[in-house]
Amino acid sequence: MIPSHSRREMMRRLFGGFGTVALTGLLAPPEARAAVLGRYAGQRTPGKAKHVINLFLSGGPSHVDLFDPKPALVRFQGQRPGTVDLRTERQTGGLLPTPFEFRKQGESGVEISDILPQLATVADELCVIRSMYSFNPTHTPALSLWFTGTVLLNRPSIGSWVSYGLGSENRNLPSFVALAPGGVGGGLGGSATRSGFLPAEHQGAPLDSGEVEPEKMIPDLRNKWVNAEEQRKQLDAVQALNREYSNSFGGDDFLEGRIQSMESAYRMQTAAMDAFDLRSEPETIRAEYGSNKSGNGCLLARRLVERGVRYVHVNLGQWDDHKDLKENYLKHCPEMDRAAAALIRDLKRRGLLDETIVVWGGEFGRTPVSESGTGRDHNPYGYTMWLAGGGFKGGIAHGATDEFGFKAVENRVSVHDLHATMFYALGMDHTRLTYRYAGRDFRLTDVFGEVVKDILL
Repeated sequence: MIPSHSRREMMRRLFGGFGTVALTGLLAPPEARAAVLGRYAGQRTPGKAKHVINLFLSGGPSHVDLFDPKPALVRFQGQRPGTVDLRTERQTGGLLPTPFEFRKQGESGVEISDILPQLATVADELCVIRSMYSFNPTHTPALSLWFTGTVLLNRPSIGSWVSYGLGSENRNLPSFVALAPGGVGGGLGGSATRSGFLPAEHQGAPLDSGEVEPEKMIPDLRNKWVNAEEQRKQLDAVQALNREYSNSFGGDDFLEGRIQSMESAYRMQTAAMDAFDLRSEPETIRAEYGSNKSGNGCLLARRLVERGVRYVHVNLGQWDDHKDLKENYLKHCPEMDRAAAALIRDLKRRGLLDETIVVWGGEFGRTPVSESGTGRDHNPYGYTMWLAGGGFKGGIAHGATDEFGFKAVENRVSVHDLHATMFYALGMDHTRLTYRYAGRDFRLTDVFGEVVKDILL
């Protein structure tokens, strides 16, 4: 129950703090106004990365068609050799060779499919992990595992953990942004953006990468009827009421998420009009990325990390190809390939690649055996992800799957291992970034995860 006050007392409480709020902002040093410190309290690791861009291919891209060449698929085409257990969740046929050619690329000689000619030009920047493995072949729990470190659908996403641990370099923009056509939940039902039990301010802000104008990307961004000064007065009044209401519950952070989101929305009216306006980019840059959803998403990601956003999720479409894989890849790969390669080149030109981790992949890979004759089934047992920049070695292929590409067998890297390694590159020990909730200390990697030092500079 809210305590009652006389009108005089309410006015005193409501407006008496305005001067203090303004004075705090004026007296704060410029760096304090520009950034918000994170909550990571552990000893810093040698990693110096500051940002993450997650290029996510929902549904699971096929490693044996893109980054993991397997000549044995040709020799044993149509067969199911007993040397490897090829069982999956659905009925599948014999081994299916890739319709694409692999070639050594760059000075490093990393083998990449010829359907990815643009990524081939940045091969020496790629740290290709061919030995990723997981355990769940179903989309929803597998998505949750990648984004939150568990198949449970209530834990914070990796973007929220990064935001919580490192804070923000730009208080006028969200520290965690999820870009997807349509914008809802990063296009993945919430796993990509969920803040879980972490403070709500660390939840990912879902925005529509299908648009190029901020007014369409973020509807109702600006108030058409009230100017900024009047909005500030209204917001101060509302925030005072919110804090008064929150304090009535014993001074906890009952409404802190709402308070912070209102403040962010107010500040974004100016900052977002600049950050999200792709029309301000030179035509040469727009053309390099491609004027499509993937190009827009990757270009926006570069613009956001350039302005201090910590974590950007970019949804690069659906890759759940149970049939007609060749036709689908011929249609979808050029757009993704162009955008991802442009992002790496652009970050490097601007001196941002060394401080930005770019991670590419899906929730699992695809089987080397056929499904429906022309497609591939889900495969969590061995698949490929790659990283670029942010302290990861470029021009290497780490680990290996078996001769057919079904299971990771050499230098295996789990989802938790990769999370731990990314945190290390960001300067954080994954075992020390914790949050106490329901009587225990939680972390993204739970009780798992080892840093893979061999893939770090």
